[in-house]
Amino acid sequence: MQTGCFRAQKHIVRRKRAGQTVESSERHTKIMSLRTIVGIATLTVLGCVAGMFYWLHARGKQHVPEEVVSPEPAGFHDAPTPAKAPSAAPAKSHLPAVSKKAVTPVDTALPLRSGEVLEYTANVSQLENVASLRLQVAGRGTFLGKSVWHLQAFAHTQSPLRMVFELDDQFDSYSDAATLASLQYEMRLNERGQKVESLQRMTATGKEPASPDAAQARVLPGTRDPLGFMQYLRNFDWAKTPEVRCPVYDGHKLYDVRAKLRAASEKVNVPAGDYLASKIGIRVFDNGVETKDASFTLYLANNAVHTPVLLEAVMPFATARVELLKSK
Repeated sequence: MQTGCFRAQKHIVRRKRAGQTVESSERHTKIMSLRTIVGIATLTVLGCVAGMFYWLHARGKQHVPEEVVSPEPAGFHDAPTPAKAPSAAPAKSHLPAVSKKAVTPVDTALPLRSGEVLEYTANVSQLENVASLRLQVAGRGTFLGKSVWHLQAFAHTQSPLRMVFELDDQFDSYSDAATLASLQYEMRLNERGQKVESLQRMTATGKEPASPDAAQARVLPGTRDPLGFMQYLRNFDWAKTPEVRCPVYDGHKLYDVRAKLRAASEKVNVPAGDYLASKIGIRVFDNGVETKDASFTLYLANNAVHTPVLLEAVMPFATARVELLKSK
């Protein structure tokens, strides 16, 4: 497969306040590059704070913003609660014995934990808790007739950085329950007073309809968004296949992402505790060329649910760590 064809067509709905100035091309490229770096690792919060850590010279009272719950898109329905078995004995059947056993549909969905919440803190170089991140599995349902997982992420800058760079972002993913291929990816960004809303319906053929408030994003078959990609890495059988490759769309561009098992068991210490974890190296390719300005390492706990406990990002100007605070 040629990686040079990894390109997505999209239209993004952007809402700006009047009187805002247009950023220079160089500054825009730098910000987008940072956002891409951690978007691939689902920890988009670092894409905005890593380039701002030099500004940390103030001290102030920490404020934790409230999270806004956005409505689910048209076409999404929660999975029905299993009905209780009737207490009355069923009537005796006169059908042949062979037809008495009903065939139970096979559930091919990956075993994500509905309601799971993972909270992280982001540290950049020697500066701690510059941002917070929450990843959660909102639930399972159907979207446009397909069984999906609804995945969410919330990112916020923390004081004192918040005094100069206020960020409150929300991401929603509706990913195929069995493969975690993305059906729709939504970004609601609020950064320095600039609000941007982007709802993108993934399509590999151009035939899948988008709702009136969403745009089509032309991607390759099997493309995952950052949130689905993280869950995919958690459920991948690393013992059987130590390397995986797939297209990932971060809301702006389509990338060829390759992840490889570097070590099966390493000791990791984070605020949530001590873990033995699998070390996964992540490489990102843009139009067939590997991005050399940053490297990423993801640590998945060697427990039953392969909890992501640590992400390390080494960049030319800083080293960032996203550490697990708590899980539930």
